[in-house]
Amino acid sequence: MRIFPTFAAFCTAASMAVASPEFWAFEWPDTNFEKTTVESWVEILSGGPPKDGIPALDDPDFMPVGDKAGLEGREPVITLEIAGQIPRAYPIRYLTWHEIVNDQVGDIPVAVTFCPLCNSGITFDRRTAQGTLSFGVSGKLRNADMIMYDRETESWWQQAIGEAIVGDLTGTELDTLPSWMESWEVFAARNPEGLVMVEPDFPRRYGANPDVHYDSSYRPFLYSGEMPPHDIPALARVVRVGDRAWPLTRLSEAGRLTEAGVTLTWAAGQASALDTTRLSQGRDVGNVRVRDAAGDDIAHDVMFAFAFHAFWPDGTWMLGN
Repeated sequence: MRIFPTFAAFCTAASMAVASPEFWAFEWPDTNFEKTTVESWVEILSGGPPKDGIPALDDPDFMPVGDKAGLEGREPVITLEIAGQIPRAYPIRYLTWHEIVNDQVGDIPVAVTFCPLCNSGITFDRRTAQGTLSFGVSGKLRNADMIMYDRETESWWQQAIGEAIVGDLTGTELDTLPSWMESWEVFAARNPEGLVMVEPDFPRRYGANPDVHYDSSYRPFLYSGEMPPHDIPALARVVRVGDRAWPLTRLSEAGRLTEAGVTLTWAAGQASALDTTRLSQGRDVGNVRVRDAAGDDIAHDVMFAFAFHAFWPDGTWMLGN
């Protein structure tokens, strides 16, 4: 879907694909399709590229913030600040084309993930009771959200919820680490001694957005589920904390909200990664931080409303009414 030229061809291929383990068995001979929480296989579609057609990254290189990184000020990065470790920035210009970065920060093996079709950027601890996992991109989607797979058991994992949905590890949940999307200039100003991921050695159009004007579309790609309630547009951004969602429009108007035990703040200055051809020139969607009562950053996601409704159909919409 992201490294081939025509999206229309992907949609055609996806609609023609047979949704069944028998159809996928040749590509996935080591996946245990007898174990799953998926109620109907038709929920899973091909996004176009095959397994590893979108190549996840492993053990990336970093450079100091002070060195020239080739980034523009408003373009987004995923920030990971772990106590006792040098803060790291993972540019969305790279994650757009790779979607998963398997990294090690101190003693913690992490997976930094970004699903462009859901605008979902989440960082997971790769340690589980079954061992430390590494992740790749399956090429499959469910509710337009990336399905990851672990290379150890080839179980399939839903990125938005961090849970295995097919295979031997079905039902296993990954711990989510506090991380957030913010502009490169905000990260660099706060962390002058920080690190930023170096450009990967792949022939990709880094800095370009392959899904131009996607976040102003009426409907998401490869999604046939229910639209969000309360007349909220499908591709409106919401700030998800657990099973609650705050519309980004409400937060941006207020600037600061303290509700349900958390404080959310918004400040202008981050470009949408899913608007203009040049990622850095997208319209301003702002920088969001979410902290608990003690002032500590907590895990959250800024995702599209349709994805929140799809994975948390009984979730709470924080509308302020």
